[in-house]
Amino acid sequence: MADLYAWLISFFLIIGLLVLVTFQLMCLADLEFDYINPYDSSYRINKVILPEFITQGVLCLFYLVTGHWVMALFCIPHLYFNIRLYRRRQHLVDVTEIFNLLSWEKKYRLVKLFYLVFILFLSIFWMIYTSLEDHDG
Repeated sequence: MADLYAWLISFFLIIGLLVLVTFQLMCLADLEFDYINPYDSSYRINKVILPEFITQGVLCLFYLVTGHWVMALFCIPHLYFNIRLYRRRQHLVDVTEIFNLLSWEKKYRLVKLFYLVFILFLSIFWMIYTSLEDHDG
């Protein structure tokens, strides 16, 4: 039963990550269609980047602590990439370069979104598998 609760917690963490990445994509789309100025868009995106990185780190650490090694292995490359961006100080969106990097920023966040959806499906699969296993045993 504890394993099922672990999968539920990871499910909600992944949903939180999906919300943060989708919010960033919406801000970039608003900027592309000229609904918002670059200063507001950069401010809104930069405000949620650090919580996204922290949530990703907590999720990876949570998988390691609970013994879900395969899921932790899926999360470690993304965590490493986030840490590398943070250490190089490339994690924030620059107001002056946002239009030049708009296409790359959108692609980067779309890849993150698809990656998180993949992780979400794996988490749902393992949650269902665990609940059926608990029910049978």
